[in-house]
Amino acid sequence: MRRVTSQQRSFDDLGAPLHDVTFCVIDFETTGGSAETCQITEIGAVKVRGGEVLGTFQTLVNPGCAIPPNIVVLTGITDRVVMRAPSIDQVLPSLLEFIGGSVIVAHNLRFDMAFLNVAVRRWGGPMMGNQRLDTLALARRLLADELPRFSLGELARQLRLAHQPNHRALDDAWATVDLLHVLIERAAAWGVSGLDDLISLPSIAGHPQWRKLSMTKSLPRKPGVYLFHDRDDRVLYVGKATDLRSRVRSYFSSDRRRKVAQLLRETDRISHRVCENTLEAELVELRLIHQYQPRFNRKNRRPINPCWVKLTTAERFPRLSVVRKNSGEGQYFGPFSSRAEANLVVEAVHSALPIRRCSTKIGRRGFEPTDSLCTAAQLGVAMCPCSGSVSESEYAEVVAMVNRSFNGEPNLILLPLEAKMATLAAQDRFEEAAAMRDRASAVVRIVERQRRIEMVGRVDRLVFQHGDGNRIELGAGGRLLGGDLFDVEVAPATLDEALCVASWLNRNAATIRIVEASGSFSSELPLLPDYRPRASESPQSNPHRSNAHR
Repeated sequence: MRRVTSQQRSFDDLGAPLHDVTFCVIDFETTGGSAETCQITEIGAVKVRGGEVLGTFQTLVNPGCAIPPNIVVLTGITDRVVMRAPSIDQVLPSLLEFIGGSVIVAHNLRFDMAFLNVAVRRWGGPMMGNQRLDTLALARRLLADELPRFSLGELARQLRLAHQPNHRALDDAWATVDLLHVLIERAAAWGVSGLDDLISLPSIAGHPQWRKLSMTKSLPRKPGVYLFHDRDDRVLYVGKATDLRSRVRSYFSSDRRRKVAQLLRETDRISHRVCENTLEAELVELRLIHQYQPRFNRKNRRPINPCWVKLTTAERFPRLSVVRKNSGEGQYFGPFSSRAEANLVVEAVHSALPIRRCSTKIGRRGFEPTDSLCTAAQLGVAMCPCSGSVSESEYAEVVAMVNRSFNGEPNLILLPLEAKMATLAAQDRFEEAAAMRDRASAVVRIVERQRRIEMVGRVDRLVFQHGDGNRIELGAGGRLLGGDLFDVEVAPATLDEALCVASWLNRNAATIRIVEASGSFSSELPLLPDYRPRASESPQSNPHRSNAHR
């Protein structure tokens, strides 16, 4: 038997203007209310687009069982009427072909879709992937102040629809078409202009602040940045979006974050800035957050105050320390976005390599015998000079390994950490193994960050296409060229913006096609292991998983 599949609409189709959307309104008459134990007796469907009828579908269906008397009284469909009608398996391919990729509409959609899904499953076909719309849910939201009841018959009478339902499938489908058009007209007053708006309206209308939805009328379906303002025009929140309209309207429906309700209560106006691409949107968002310090933004409110891990090469026995400036004699690793992250990397190096941990000053004559040994030297986990048994030449080899580990050979740290993770896990010391994993993750994170920043810094000029041919151009050092907010160019003057450009390129690498490039935009270094635990994985189950060299 030929299998007919329904096409699922893409994300872009969701924002299509309603007059361009094809709706297929369906209605089933059945032998009862349970889709699992009852059967379909009649199918009616009407396909419409922009108020124009594209076609109708109507057929009786032999349920293969007796029709209960109460259903006969309600619908007028008897056993004799359906005796020679086709079975649902014979009808289903034609029905699915008629529906195609249109939006499925019904009054009390859950009832009709339950019967349709059961029929498709028993037939052996794929489940329906179409977008769906329930006129009952829409009517309850849009007409709540006008009508007490929302059955199809009551709505048809009160709204004086051209078609009145009579419990026959096609007639009821026609009445639902009339109701759909009335509801679309009513929804327009709340800024509904696209399919995504209409589908989300039932949940949006249930939001305590849903009457503020009219603030979103002017929002375009383009990438950019949006700002929530209070009645004194102070900026409460700044966010970015690939589709401004869809993202902002989601605050009234799908966003369940705790502070969103308070944000919407205080919001008096929503403004926006359209950007040429999502990279520009991220940079604009970053600068506006720095500028306005919005109360409801938790991330990026303060520019990153970077720190570095310094190898104190000016000392006879260099050690690692965390510093705020990368100036003065020494070897610097970073930048780190926080001191906690830098300390985690220092712990990782200490766990993998026996570099000095104590801060004892070493004079010209070396370590004084009267001085006490540091804890690391007593435990034998570090080559500290306070032990009196470490020569400068031996220690220089350890310092060289630390330098190499942060300059292209991170496995000098990662492999010892992996070995310790495996040993600790085998001994059921899972918390300690998880700590080793966290240290390894911190090393991978900072090395990858350094690589990305260095790659962007080596760019002289890079022109590429992203997504659907969106052209983006970067200048020397990763400056974004163009953009209304920044006039001619956007220079990554801060660590935040340099990381923003580098991270965006890394996330979108699969959808970028380079058109023109000068300078260097590549890395000869291999990919690093991934030590992040899977969502379903706890440290106790597998703390030493490295997903090695992905």
